[in-house]
Amino acid sequence: MIRENMNSLVAFITVATEKNFTKAAAKLGVSQSALSHTIRELEARLNIRLLTRTTRSVSPTEAGQRLLERVAPHVNEIQQELISLSELRDKPAGTIRLTTTEFVIDHLLWPKLIDFLPQYPDIHLELNIDYGFTDIVAERFDAGIRNGEQVANGMISVRIGPDMRMAVVGSSQYFALHPRPITPQDLTAHQCINLRLQTYGGLYAWEFKRGEQELNVRVKGQVIFNTSTQMLHAALNHFGLAYLPETMVTPYLENHQLIRVLDDWCPTFAGFHLYYPHRRNASPAFRLLVEALKYRP
Repeated sequence: MIRENMNSLVAFITVATEKNFTKAAAKLGVSQSALSHTIRELEARLNIRLLTRTTRSVSPTEAGQRLLERVAPHVNEIQQELISLSELRDKPAGTIRLTTTEFVIDHLLWPKLIDFLPQYPDIHLELNIDYGFTDIVAERFDAGIRNGEQVANGMISVRIGPDMRMAVVGSSQYFALHPRPITPQDLTAHQCINLRLQTYGGLYAWEFKRGEQELNVRVKGQVIFNTSTQMLHAALNHFGLAYLPETMVTPYLENHQLIRVLDDWCPTFAGFHLYYPHRRNASPAFRLLVEALKYRP
C-alpha cells in the first residue's frame, strides 16, 4: 500500500481547493516555488498528473478530482483529531472564527467576552460581521450566529440570547413633520431607512404580525445601509423610520430621542443561536466558548 506524505496531500488539497498556487502558498505559509515542487513530487510518486495548469488557472484532472473527493474529508478529520490533542495542554488555545451581525457582537457577545477572554489568553477570536447567510463550512468559519429561525437544518444549534422583538422607531423631529403610522401599510408614505441583505442583494422587507395576520412591507427612503448601527444613527439624525431590534433602541426610547410606533404589529422572533456542523472532537477552546455564550434564563 502506498503511503504518501501528509504534507504533500495537504498541499494538493489546498491547491485544488483554492485553484490558485499563489493563494494556496499564502495559506500554507510557503513559497510558490516550494509548493510547485511538492506537487510535482507527489505526481511523480503516483505517476499520474493531478492538476491541469494554465497561465491563469489551476484545476484538478479526473484523477485529481477523485483524490480530492476521497481523501480531503479524511485529511480534515485527521487535522481535527490533532487539534483535539490540545486537551492535553495546560491552557486551552487556538483561533476561533465566528460570523455574525454587528448587533449580536455589541449586545450579546461582547458583554460575555469581556469576562471570558482574560481567563484564556491563548484563545484568539476572529469576529466577522456579515448580514448575509454565510456558508460557514465553505468559508471555514468555526461557527455562525443567526436568529434561531435562520439556522440551517443539520447544524448543531445553541441558544445564546432570549427571544427578540423588533421595533419601528423615528425621532421626535421626524414625527413633528410626519404623522405617525397606524398600520404597516402606512409606511409606504414615509421615509424609511432600508437594510440591504448581502446574500440576496435585495432590500429587507419589514415583517409584521398581529394576531393571525402577517404581512411584509417593502419600504422606501433616501438611505440604504447593510448594518443596523448605521440605520440607528440615521434614525437619530431624523432621516426617517428604522426597523431595529428592541434591545438596540431601548436606551433611546427611554431618553426620548426616539419614538416607537406600530408596537402592536411588531413580532417576536426566536432568539439568536450559535450554530456549527457536527464535530466528533471539537477543540477545548471551542467548547469553552460555546459554554460561555450559552443563554441561561
